[in-house]
Amino acid sequence: MKPRVLVTRRIAEPAVARLHEEAEVDYRDEDRAIEREELLSRATSAEGIVSGLSDPMDSALMEASPQLKVIANVAVGYDNIDVEEATARGIVVTNTPGVLTETTADLAFALLMAAARRLVEGDVYVREGRWDRFQMTLLLGADVYGKTIGIAGFGRIGQAVARRARGFDMTVLYTKRTPLEPAVEAELGSRRVDKATLLKEADFVVLALPLSEETYHYIGREELRAMKRTAILVNIARGAVVDESALVSALQEGEIAASGLDVFEHEPSVPAEFVSMENVVLTPHIASASVETREKMALMAAENCLAVLSGRPPSSPLNPEVLNP
Repeated sequence: MKPRVLVTRRIAEPAVARLHEEAEVDYRDEDRAIEREELLSRATSAEGIVSGLSDPMDSALMEASPQLKVIANVAVGYDNIDVEEATARGIVVTNTPGVLTETTADLAFALLMAAARRLVEGDVYVREGRWDRFQMTLLLGADVYGKTIGIAGFGRIGQAVARRARGFDMTVLYTKRTPLEPAVEAELGSRRVDKATLLKEADFVVLALPLSEETYHYIGREELRAMKRTAILVNIARGAVVDESALVSALQEGEIAASGLDVFEHEPSVPAEFVSMENVVLTPHIASASVETREKMALMAAENCLAVLSGRPPSSPLNPEVLNP
């Protein structure tokens, strides 16, 4: 008998087809978060779950799913999963690192450029028919070339952002628990600094940190006040890495110049103040949203799920100790 796999929301069709090859698939073909009661009900007999980043995989879910062997998150982040609880129950947890690195870095730089050069404001200005002549002082923005970028979190995505910054001849500062090898630092033209130095010196601060107890509200009122008044903050990590109320105040009071945000603390809710601000560029958590990348993510999650269910090692386990007790 094939193992039963629950897919909590719509994913790329090739991944669904791949799951059907080796599993009995309960596929929820809807592109919105699953309601809690429905999730608990449908997970009851599941041996594997292919989950989205907004699906809470907590102790109650695991308790309701006694046959569960694997949770395959279609995301690099996994703050929606209680990995410690899963490990205690012998449930393997996987994510999708690597395949979305370049696409996410592209979006980070797109937000940086859009905020610096006021592209959204310019688009609206033209569409509203307000452009009637060339003006030397119209929508003056900030140069990107030759400036200093500070990247908080220097894993795959942070380093990919740094490679793009090199093309703009930017000075690259980064924070990381452990320094990179000197050869890698040289290749990326980067220098490891502490958080205070990064905030003080950077013209652009890009957040590429995983969300954890340590990084919750990593950027708050004190950090924003430590930044340059001309600085631009970009967040492509998780919304809760930033204290949104502090950021609203900093933008309103001119403590920093602008922000580009792809993630929010209480998604899909976005603070009304951000929506009304012209110096904030907003996108709906689409950093990995290219056709190619979303398909790769879904296929990777599907393969991880099937690997565990068939006794093979998955490519990206978050708790490998479960595989080798």
